[in-house]
Amino acid sequence: MAGVRVLYVDDDDGIRRLATRALTRLGYDVADAESGVAGLEKAANDRFDLIAIDHYMPGMDGLATLAALRARGDTTPVVYVTGSDEGRIAVAALKAGAADYVVKTVGGDFFDLLAASFAAVLDRARLERDKATADADLIASNARLEALLGEVNHRVANSLQIVSAMIRLQATALSDPAARGALEDTQRRIDAIAQVHRRLYTSSDVESVDMREYLRALIDELGETLSSEAAPRRLQLLAESVRLPTDRAVSLGVIVTELVTNACKYAYPAGGGEVRVRLRETDDDFELVVEDDGCGMVPDAGPRGTGLGQKLIRAMAQSLRASVTYDSAHAGVRATLRAALV
Repeated sequence: MAGVRVLYVDDDDGIRRLATRALTRLGYDVADAESGVAGLEKAANDRFDLIAIDHYMPGMDGLATLAALRARGDTTPVVYVTGSDEGRIAVAALKAGAADYVVKTVGGDFFDLLAASFAAVLDRARLERDKATADADLIASNARLEALLGEVNHRVANSLQIVSAMIRLQATALSDPAARGALEDTQRRIDAIAQVHRRLYTSSDVESVDMREYLRALIDELGETLSSEAAPRRLQLLAESVRLPTDRAVSLGVIVTELVTNACKYAYPAGGGEVRVRLRETDDDFELVVEDDGCGMVPDAGPRGTGLGQKLIRAMAQSLRASVTYDSAHAGVRATLRAALV
């Protein structure tokens, strides 16, 4: 126990001398105080690894001394010394913040018990410090990883935005309407994925996405690109605050993009119309509905475009371990998807 500093507080001069001698032989560096007031003063002016406090002292007893130590923020481990029939006092000391207690007896056994208590308390305090250090290191490591992941998402979002801009430039340079439309569809798909990464690096949670916020931003972007004065489209969103892991959020975002794009392109050939997107949580699942009040789907008809959109919808739904179903009784098109949250 070399280097371990101990303060022994006891009004009995003989006990203090014997305790100092016994503990010094065991390697402790011992200081003593003859009263609670003197002990508080020494503890305030010096650093100790452990403090032993006797209960019965005139003026300020051990419990009052312990309370005063803790009241000023001193967290030094305390071993409380009581009489042989004072279990109630020992319990009170433990509740007040003592790390252990030792029953004072006549003879050398008391000092052996005191030294054993010191060793146990110091070991326990060392383990608690090591745990606190490990916890702090883990928190710091997690913070660094979250910051790094946030930076990765930021860079991915920026890179996807650059790719989207390049595709837009390429589309404007084309004279073929079909080729230009295909590139614009590709751009919207990329924007849907980029929007997920933007959500992640602007959020404190880098592992999941609030789908209400994400879909709001996505619907706003789609409304800007798919609605015009000649063909106005009203996109409405009614979504609960459902949180999904990143990969599932990407899949759902692509599905919403494809379903909304199809509705805006084909539901209202004669003019304007409304497209509604709803998302709600049901127990351990979520339900997505995208619907319009347009001309509906022709049974057994082939795809009106390239068919890539439907392939993407099926692929993304499969990644969610789900499928998209269509309500044939609805006047327009109503597509529904139900999948697990995780």
